[in-house]
Amino acid sequence: MTFVPREAFFTKGIGRHKNNLQSFELALRDAGIEKQNLVYVSSIFPPKCQIISVEQGIAKLEPGQITYCVMARNATNEKGRLVGAAVGMAFPADESHYGYISEHHTFGAEEDEIGDFAEDLASTMLATTLGIDFDPDKDYDERREIYLMSGEIIDSASAPCVTRGVAGQWTTTISAAVFVP
Repeated sequence: MTFVPREAFFTKGIGRHKNNLQSFELALRDAGIEKQNLVYVSSIFPPKCQIISVEQGIAKLEPGQITYCVMARNATNEKGRLVGAAVGMAFPADESHYGYISEHHTFGAEEDEIGDFAEDLASTMLATTLGIDFDPDKDYDERREIYLMSGEIIDSASAPCVTRGVAGQWTTTISAAVFVP
């Protein structure tokens, strides 16, 4: 039996609790995917897969369903510490070709930084498989222009989730690209 997802959605969430595991559970609830049996997969965005809204995606899932996702996750129990996670995605112009999804988690970075970094990772992986010539030492904005001008990569997107730790609690951030069967 072959399963190639035809739809996917981005979601993200934040959870806080005195216990680390319960903090993660609350982040899943915030993201709307706490009822799924999540299976983490690697970085390929399937050919002809369409991005749908989080509301549409969650409505298509059943409690207890085995659900595949690419997830970035991070947690802290330090008051005031900036904690973040993001998935980034790069979409090929030819939808019969696969794209890439990246996971990134870090401390001390704002949402735009972590989102750009996740998109950069995914776009660079896709660019190398498509044979796009670029200088890896250039900054992301310059490489992004090259990627888009090549006509091979049509777009990129990310779902960054960043917050600050709270005294006496674990704070968990998650970001996921969830596949819909």
